[in-house]
Amino acid sequence: MSNLTTVKLKIEGMHCTSCAMNIDFDLEDIKGVKKSQTSYARQETVVEFDDTITKQSDLINQVKKTGYKAVLNMD
Repeated sequence: MSNLTTVKLKIEGMHCTSCAMNIDFDLEDIKGVKKSQTSYARQETVVEFDDTITKQSDLINQVKKTGYKAVLNMD
């Protein structure tokens, strides 16, 4: 059985909706990520993933590789 977790990440460096789409595509390529929804307007992404397969740090590192900064959004 999967262990789905949802986290919000605050994203810095997005300039348009294409940036948000790029982040979603790259996050959804990670094994264990079920869904990523990035909002340019809110400057955040919500990621649903299986925490037995991937970690929050993997998500943050992937966003960094895509060219943006991500931190956990505690709101």
